[in-house]
This record gives sequence, C-alpha cells and structure tokens, in this order.
Amino acid sequence: MQAYRDRRDAGARLAQSLLPLDLPDPVVIGLPRSGVPVAAEIADRLRAPLDVIVVRKLGIPWQPEVAMGAIAEEGVRVLDETFIADARVTPAQLETVERRERAVLDARIIAIRRVRPAVNLGGRTVVIVDDGIATGTTAAAACRVARRRGAASVVIAAPVASADALAQLQHEADLIVCPWVPADFGAVGAYYRDFSATQDEEVLRLLAAASDAASGKDRP
Repeated sequence: MQAYRDRRDAGARLAQSLLPLDLPDPVVIGLPRSGVPVAAEIADRLRAPLDVIVVRKLGIPWQPEVAMGAIAEEGVRVLDETFIADARVTPAQLETVERRERAVLDARIIAIRRVRPAVNLGGRTVVIVDDGIATGTTAAAACRVARRRGAASVVIAAPVASADALAQLQHEADLIVCPWVPADFGAVGAYYRDFSATQDEEVLRLLAAASDAASGKDRP
C-alpha cells in the first residue's frame, strides 16, 4: 500500500472501508488536532455529523512523544501502568505531566465548544477517527468518553495503526476499521507524504463548516 498523500486523502480512502458497513445513525468523532481532517472527509461521505472528543497524550517526561497514557473529557484517564513502571516514571513526574496536559485539554475544550456544541451521542454509532494509532491510549480514552455519553456502539477507524495498539483496543471498541497494519510499524508520519501539523484554526474551520452543512448552508 502506498503512503497517503495527506490527511484528506487518508480520510477519503478510509471512508471507502466504512461506507459498505452501513453503520446505523453514525456520528463521526475526530481526535484533535490531527484526526479532525481525516474525520471531516469521512463525515462528508457518510453524511454524518462531525464532532470531536478532546484528548491529550501523556508523554514520558524525557521523551514526550512516547505515550504513557492519555486524558480526555469527562475526567477520563487511561494509564499504561506496565510501561510507567518499566520506564520508572515517578508519581510526582506523572502528576506534573498530567497537570500540564490537563490545562491544555481544558483550554482546547473551551475554544472548540464556542464553535461547535457537543453532538448528543446517546443511542448512536460513534465512529472515533485519528490519523494513525501508534499506542492506542488516546483512542482508548475517547472510547470511554463515548461510552459515558451513551453511545450505542463505538467504532475505531484509522488509516494506519500498529498491530499491538489494535490488540489493546479490542476490548474498548465494538469494531475496528483499519486498512493498513504494517508488520514493521514506525511513526504515523512515515505513512504520509504530507504530514504537516494540523493547527487549531483548521480544526475550528472544519467543525464550523460541518455545522453549516448540517444546517443546510453552503460550505465556505
């Protein structure tokens, strides 16, 4: 499988795997920031509402890109206790990282909800989308938020993921859709030709555009 051109391309191609499933009453949830452009393409093709569940990775203090857990809305907290012990992360270090990321999470929730009130997930099929899944902690946190908000079923969808992460997520989701699971998984960015950072402004624009479309207005 060739690398995805960019996140929009990944979303369009991932939608082709989701359309035949004929998911009942879907809501598409992007994980900010980088999962939202992927999710926006899927929501458009499934003719489903687009929303977000705000999550933040908890990275180990000396290598922040390596996840030891995640936090999310609704007070959800997912920790990889085995990894934390193996990495010798102290409770004080964990608390410092979590306090910092919680501040970012809360600020992002405020900014997003000014543009896009939360979609009611009660009784619906919630499709949680990211641009790739390396460890699965943020996706797991989002699944738990969706369950707390009354989702009838939860689907995880990603263009690419590690086999280990998908194995860990089997008990979190009712269904996982991932067309590309490399045997020698590397960083998510390795599977994109354009992996430019997604900015908050793009997330807000995509959410506003989805709201306009749902209201029967033309997209900007």
